Amino acid sequence: MYLFGYNVAAQLGWAYVLYLAALSFHGGLSPSEFWDVVELPLKIVQTAALLEVVHAVLGIVPSQFLATLMQVSSRLIVLWGIMNESSASRAHWSLYVTVGSWALVEVPRYMFYAVNLYVANVPLPLFAARYSLFIALYPSGITGTRVQPPRLARPNQHLILVLAVVSFVSFVRFVRSFLGELLQIWQALPGFKTECLVGWYLCWVAYALYVPGAPFMYKHMMVQRKNAFARRASKGQAPPPVSGIEFPTTKRGDRSTTSAGKEVFAASLRTVDPKEAERVARERDWRFGYAKHVVRNVEISAQSPENALQIARDGLAYLHNNFEFIRDGKTYKLAEAMRTIKSSFETGFIRGTGKRSTTELVVEYKGQHLKGEALRKQLDKWVEYGTIEPEARDAIAWAARDGNADLSDKYFVLLGAGSAMGPLLFLLQYGANIIAVDLDRDFIWKRLIGLVRDSPGTMIFPLKKPQSDIKDDNDLFCSAGCNLFTQTPEIRNWLLTVEPERDLVIGGYAYLDGARHVQVSLAMDAIMQGVTEHRRNVTLAFLCSPTDVFTRPEAAYKASLANLKAAPLWQKLLSAIGAGRILVPNTRKPVVGSSGTLHVVDGIVIAQGPNYALAKRLQHWRAMVARADGIAVSTNIAPSTATHSVVHNKQFAAAYGGMHHFKPMEIMYQETSNAVMGALLLNDAFNPKSVARADLSHPLDLFASGAFHGGIWRAAYKIDSIGEVAALIYYTKTNLPIVGGVLATLIGATAYVVTNGLPKPHTW
Repeated sequence: MYLFGYNVAAQLGWAYVLYLAALSFHGGLSPSEFWDVVELPLKIVQTAALLEVVHAVLGIVPSQFLATLMQVSSRLIVLWGIMNESSASRAHWSLYVTVGSWALVEVPRYMFYAVNLYVANVPLPLFAARYSLFIALYPSGITGTRVQPPRLARPNQHLILVLAVVSFVSFVRFVRSFLGELLQIWQALPGFKTECLVGWYLCWVAYALYVPGAPFMYKHMMVQRKNAFARRASKGQAPPPVSGIEFPTTKRGDRSTTSAGKEVFAASLRTVDPKEAERVARERDWRFGYAKHVVRNVEISAQSPENALQIARDGLAYLHNNFEFIRDGKTYKLAEAMRTIKSSFETGFIRGTGKRSTTELVVEYKGQHLKGEALRKQLDKWVEYGTIEPEARDAIAWAARDGNADLSDKYFVLLGAGSAMGPLLFLLQYGANIIAVDLDRDFIWKRLIGLVRDSPGTMIFPLKKPQSDIKDDNDLFCSAGCNLFTQTPEIRNWLLTVEPERDLVIGGYAYLDGARHVQVSLAMDAIMQGVTEHRRNVTLAFLCSPTDVFTRPEAAYKASLANLKAAPLWQKLLSAIGAGRILVPNTRKPVVGSSGTLHVVDGIVIAQGPNYALAKRLQHWRAMVARADGIAVSTNIAPSTATHSVVHNKQFAAAYGGMHHFKPMEIMYQETSNAVMGALLLNDAFNPKSVARADLSHPLDLFASGAFHGGIWRAAYKIDSIGEVAALIYYTKTNLPIVGGVLATLIGATAYVVTNGLPKPHTW
């Protein structure tokens, strides 16, 4: 009722503003006279939008706080910082355009919100107005408030930049009022020309930047419109029946990923640290506040081996005993479903006809195919620069020895066989025997089986019917595969029957976005747990992300301190003014525990989200528990890699493009990452002296050895605080025409000042 009342009141307020605008325009009122009429209701209804920020903070609406704050504050700056302070802005016809554009957008928007609270399907005319009026009003809003072009008259007359000019000059005055004494001295400078010059340049910079930027903003809004109409169209369709692994049902009856994520982390700590568990449960902004709790979880684990294993066991127990598995309308707990469902698959087999060209390890890097001495030199370079840890070099060097890459008698289970970061291609080229699990889609299996046929390897895979009943290739492709989400027990049951006398390496490589990453990771975990309960001749394998939390060797910690001290001056300056957000030092207080001093490195990237952190944490927990139970575990940290699933996000792509400016960061391409991670897998699986089988003083040491982290562990600054600066550097370099245009504009503005002098203060 409160939200309904707020939205109705806001809609009526904006409707009144729109009525005054129409009445004033029809009556021929000048802009200044219109301002006198509309000022009070406009200020009331627009300033009241600050309540929307409060709504986001309190969780009354699902909006993000920062995004809402930025949207509301931009309007308030125009209203109070420009219109209220500048008589020039109130005297120009564009005031009608600005206020009219705002009102025409807000009236249907608030009406839509009010109706949507009680009506499942908002009437189409209102829906269309909510998501279509911007097509015309966004350009008019820009014209009225942002980039009104300059109007040049005779050389001695001043330049008019309607609202754009006024906005920045007023902004300078607005800032000056906050800075107080210092800027009052600035105002007292001879002729007051300093402020005019600053305003002049700021206006021209904004003008030059906004012209190329506006089309991108407009395109983003068009995408949002398309998605909204697509969601509306899908509402008329019956949703698919719920099946397979699902998040737990809350008391409200929904399946909240936020509630589940918090509860998993809280449950993992309740035995070891109840107070910290309560702090996790009380976290209100889990979407952006989760990171500190993940870091704290690892720091508490680092205090003792007992803590680490208890936290891991409790976290996994909660996941398996609370996440649900739905089959034919019946709901099980995941652990119950894994115990009771006994069905399985038929088995398919394909042998490749390709010839193995070499048993010597080859790593593709920057167009080169490195092997032998050339590979060893590159490994040394990476160690020297800080891209990898020395143990990673030694492990890859072991795999590179002649004969160690002959995999003709080795068997690898790949959960998510077609994954971009999975080792399928690497293993096939050395003749491995693959037991492939991937989604039952014909195009997937057409690709996978085609790869095997052209290789010296073999593939075993699940089938819906006996291979003897398969008619042709199309029938084979359609009959192959399974679903990790919905057929988790069957996959476990099937793997128990495949090559029972062979040693298996079972790797979890499936990756999905958002909440589905938690679901698929839990499915792989349930399969691994089920297999290891019945087969001891197994090695578990994981790919760790460097953008996570680990303990690192002391040498890596000291290297980050040295890199911080040696950082370029521009980085130190940005760090100093970064307010704990930009270029944050990559150091944390060491954890002194029962097994010695451990150094925690926080590599979390907030933008990846809490579901990503939970998915990776449950993999860490499984690795530690399995190793403590006597199972060999390969869990290596892969470098940040420019795979398609990552760089389709333009922000990540831009950050990756500028990351090399921060020593010793290096972003790898997929072919390099696949090769080096494949080599580390071979070392762990088949080298009896590898960390996968070693006695560990602390379970977290399993991750601290052999990391190919791409520089994150030894960088001067935390990876999450580097991204924005790296992206800015990348955008600057890749948009040189725009940068050149800005510079040319500044030169032109300077030339105008030199020729005609500065505008007099009263003209601004």
